[in-house]
Amino acid sequence: MTPSAINPLRIGTRSSPLALAQAEMTKAALLAAHGWDEAAILLVPMLSSGDKIQDRPLAEIGGKALWTKELERALLDREIDIAVHSMKDVETVRAGIFGIVAMLPRADVRDRLIGAESIAALPHSAKVGTSSPRRAAQLKALRPDIATDSIRGNVATRLSKVENGEFDATLLAAAGLARLGQGNIGTAIETSEMLPAASQGAIGIDCLVERTEIAALMTPINHLPTFTCVMAERDFLEALGGTCHSPVAAQASIDGGRITLKAEILNEDGSEKQQGLSTFAATDTAAPVSLARQLLDAASPALRALFEG
Repeated sequence: MTPSAINPLRIGTRSSPLALAQAEMTKAALLAAHGWDEAAILLVPMLSSGDKIQDRPLAEIGGKALWTKELERALLDREIDIAVHSMKDVETVRAGIFGIVAMLPRADVRDRLIGAESIAALPHSAKVGTSSPRRAAQLKALRPDIATDSIRGNVATRLSKVENGEFDATLLAAAGLARLGQGNIGTAIETSEMLPAASQGAIGIDCLVERTEIAALMTPINHLPTFTCVMAERDFLEALGGTCHSPVAAQASIDGGRITLKAEILNEDGSEKQQGLSTFAATDTAAPVSLARQLLDAASPALRALFEG
């Protein structure tokens, strides 16, 4: 059986091993949900600007759009029907012609530390490779002696930089490692110690809003609890403002139709951190906005400027 009027369904994806693994997960979910055969879906790998430019931190060369703009162009040009993204890489403010129409069940949201058994066990003045302002600020809040420096490249490249001694350690998303079959590498850092990035561990499916026939095909694979929580985290981020330089973390969970959203904002060196928690009905889209305002109101002018400047 193949999808009527769409044959094959073309899935756009970045060409990195992790992105391809996530596209394969999406393909498998669609095949199972619709009873299609393998020929009904075609993967279309693309090299993003973020993959091409490896020598500078993401925040310096255009931010999250570098991971998504080629896929968005392909959607517009009808070269692909859907695009698969790590939701952590999707900008919070996007053109209204695009829409995230489904998400797969969320994986482990934690980070994993590679190179030491714990953050406390890192040697004094350890050099930790991370290009994430969130991770760098959180590490420095816990261990002010630690030095961080940018590390780019796919998972294998980052692991090799620790193995060859270029860095004492690095942090990687547990979800990505698990999807690459490397889920046991390193040590999981509990969210009570390092709150994850908003949307971490979630895979989103993107399409043109006008293509309602495509969105309808995605409905059976949409994991509503994941979708609801990630959208709450994204509402918080949008209300907060800021850029890829702004250290921020957020994690939502849902139970019985109520969401609990934990969040924090930090300055770059981790010397100031504002935290908050809000519990609200899943339908209450104003609550994440209120939490963002609460954290900004409590922040020093210098911290607030990272988000409102």
